[in-house]
Order: sequence, then structure tokens, then C-alpha cells
Amino acid sequence: MGDRWVTDLSQLSKLRPLESDSAFRSAFLKAKHDAKSKFADWLRSALGQTVDPDTIFDCQIKRIHEYKRQLLNALRIVVLYNRLRENPDLDIPPRTFFFAGKAAPAYHLAKLIIKFINNLAGTVDGDPVTQGRLKVVFLPDYNVSLAERLIPAADVSNQISTAGYEASGTSNMKFMMNGALTLGTRDGATIEMAEEAGEDNFFLFGLTADQVEGSRGWYNPHWHYDHDPETRAALDLISSDYFSRYEPGIFAPIRDALLTHGDHYMHLADLKSYLKADHRLTELYADGDAWARKAILNVASSGKFSSDRTIAQYAAEIWNAKPCPVP
Repeated sequence: MGDRWVTDLSQLSKLRPLESDSAFRSAFLKAKHDAKSKFADWLRSALGQTVDPDTIFDCQIKRIHEYKRQLLNALRIVVLYNRLRENPDLDIPPRTFFFAGKAAPAYHLAKLIIKFINNLAGTVDGDPVTQGRLKVVFLPDYNVSLAERLIPAADVSNQISTAGYEASGTSNMKFMMNGALTLGTRDGATIEMAEEAGEDNFFLFGLTADQVEGSRGWYNPHWHYDHDPETRAALDLISSDYFSRYEPGIFAPIRDALLTHGDHYMHLADLKSYLKADHRLTELYADGDAWARKAILNVASSGKFSSDRTIAQYAAEIWNAKPCPVP
């Protein structure tokens, strides 16, 4: 390929045929593992956190907001945690779940979601049943320098906003360019990314924007609580103060947002579909070759999302500006 891709990301499409090259797939997986090891070393030295680079690095890094649904991700983890508590011999791949992001200063529920994720991390980390199998890490003070380290190390990119709410999104593109596979809804730029790489190379789930809008008049989150035992068990565990033993009732607003106030962002409507997509993802991860093929095709299809390409298209189609050669 040479180095033209540095200023012309469309050159990445030349990687597409290499997904069938076993030597390239091996080198690709090694590069990803090296990035994970490098991030684990930095995390240990910078924050004193220990993570295992041999686990799946499952990431959601973005502004903390109800529509971006970090809470849906946390509910997924609670369900997986409950499964292991009920069946410690359950065969699931070891996972490390990374969260990072900031909330607006006055956004009380978003701040509470951050606290819940941290409490969940402490509980999971301290349970002998899940040690070495599930780990949750909330990375503080999210910034560009942290993103530069974490995004190349990510195996999974969670893009799980309520369909119809994300204007575009850019972390999804950065993850794609760095070989992470997307677990997400049909929302924002994820739709275009899946069109470029093929939906078979994404793990899409959940309601579409039209379905979200069409269900506003009749959606009742209590139906999911009443009819899905795993949803009910997860919410009941949160309500029981299992994750807040020294601060009883502190997470009551989370349950209220999901059940009492109507679950405006459809967390419970999409949870079961999210878990099914998550299961498909972990099944694929067990086959390193098949995983590498999809990851390579994602990188090869990411050139369209370069800011250089976007600005050139604006210049040509909207501004009618011509290049000015530099002597």
C-alpha cells in the first residue's frame, strides 16, 4: 500500500483482498493484541488498574446521556453477572468492559449512571465468581490522549443510542478505522458504516427509528419487566441495593426512569435484542480467523469517513472551490 493512505484514506480499500490472506490475518491480530498489551501497561502505570489483554476489550466511550444508553450497556453487564451467579460453570469468554465519558454538570441522572457503573465495577471485581471472567472499568477524565490509547486496543465498539437520536457520531468511525467491530443500533453514521462494510460485518440490533417513533403512543416498559425474567432480575437486583449496600435507595431514580417514567429512550425494549447480538459477537470472537476477516473488512471500508474526503466533497459540491496547488 505504501503510505499514501496517510493523506488519502480511500487507499485503505486496498486491504479488502487481504482478508483472505492467512498471514495478514495473523499479523493483524498480533497488532491488535500488541495495542491491547500497550494499553494495559499504560493503565497500570497511570491509574493503577490491572486488566488482562487476553480478554475481549468491550468499549463505550462518549458523552454520558440517557439517549446514548450507557445504562443499557450496564444492564447487559448485570444480566451477564446474574447468569454467572446462577451458573458459575457457564462457558463465556472473559470480558473487560470499558466506559469513559463526561456528563453535563447539572445532569443529575447522567451523574448517577456514572456512579452506578463504578459501583457495578466494584461489585463485579470483588466477586470470586466473576474474577478473571468479567471486569468493568470506568476511565476517569476522558480526553483525546486517552482515546488515542484505548481506541486502537478496542475489540468491540458499542454504538447503542436509541435509534433516531444520534445526529452522526464520530467515535464509531474511529473504532472502525482501528479494527474494532461495532455492536450497535441502526442510528447515526453507524447506518452508513454498515452500508460500506456490509451489515454481515456488524452486530446490529434493536428498534429502528421508525419503530421507536411508531411505538411512542403505546410503549409500556412494564411489559418487558413482567415478561422477561432476565430484565426483571436485573432491575430487582439494582433495586435491592445490591450495588449500593452503604447508600440504600441511591439508585431508585434509575429504576424510576426505566419503569415509573416510561423509559423514554427504550432501554428495556432493546435489552433482549442487545443480549442476542452480544451472544453472536462472543461466538464469533472464539474463531480468531473469522473475527479478523470482519475486522479487516471494517478497516478497509472506513476511508469514506475521513474528514479530508468530507471537506473535499463539500468543496466540490457546495462551495464550488477548486484546489490551490502549492508550488
